[in-house]
Amino acid sequence: MGWQPAVPVEDARRVACIGAGVIGGGWAALFLARGLDVTVWDPSDGAEESVRRAVDLAWPSLTELGLAAGAAQDRLAFAPSLAEAVADAHFVQESAPERLDLKRRVLADLDRAAAPGVVIASSTSGYGATEMTVEAQGTPERLVVGHPFNPPYLIPLVEVAGGERTAAAALEWAGGFYRRAGKFVLSLAHEVPGFVGNRLQEALWREALHMLATGEASVMEIDAAIREGPGLRWALMGPCLTFHLAGGDGGMAYMLDHFGPALEAPWTRLAAPPLTDALRERLVTGCDDESAGQPVADLVRRRDAQLVALLKARAGR
Repeated sequence: MGWQPAVPVEDARRVACIGAGVIGGGWAALFLARGLDVTVWDPSDGAEESVRRAVDLAWPSLTELGLAAGAAQDRLAFAPSLAEAVADAHFVQESAPERLDLKRRVLADLDRAAAPGVVIASSTSGYGATEMTVEAQGTPERLVVGHPFNPPYLIPLVEVAGGERTAAAALEWAGGFYRRAGKFVLSLAHEVPGFVGNRLQEALWREALHMLATGEASVMEIDAAIREGPGLRWALMGPCLTFHLAGGDGGMAYMLDHFGPALEAPWTRLAAPPLTDALRERLVTGCDDESAGQPVADLVRRRDAQLVALLKARAGR
């Protein structure tokens, strides 16, 4: 009969968030806003304070977008151990630091502790489910990847993928749960190293580092070029459809026939440049200059307010 979920998606009410960093705290805020009970576990000192601060920071934006019935910050709880955090969970979101040895250990622990019918999703930004779950010996077929983009409480995308042992039913359940939480689910048919969104993002990031390292552009010029240019179009259409429109009535066919040769121009350098001390200093100083001394929390509030406005504009609200 194969793997079966403990509860139908619509009956899932309790979520365990394992890991209380930026992503873990963001997931907790989203699930709370959707009217779910959230239990967090993280062995780090100050984890509870960090998550409560993250939820407080996210709540005004989530409120403006619209809270689900029963949404409340007091539905947030903290467990003293991993096992206690997942004891009665209907869904587990793991957001441990991005180290393969740690991911393997945490997912194996979760596989032992959570009920067999509970889906366990990893927030990994680069590792595949197959390589992360080699130590899981209980019910590995319910282990999936649920890769978000920061902040997960506002950016709709979550990339869902399985591994060699993942059950199709677990992937389907995870996708349904994320949709219920308001996410845009991109279900990947294959294990793509780095996933789709990150692969595209990393190509841009590498080229930015090259231009910074060679002095071709400053941090502020790089950010402005995207913010005031293609970034606005990408919020509405992806790069493929954007270039389709650039071909006019001829569409993508015209675009490829007339601008295709430019693809061979030696503009971009996809191999990452060496992260030298000088490049690191240039990047850190440039970001300090661009942020003009504003605290990170203030920058997050400004970013979130602008994201809310953009999401509402896209939805015609």
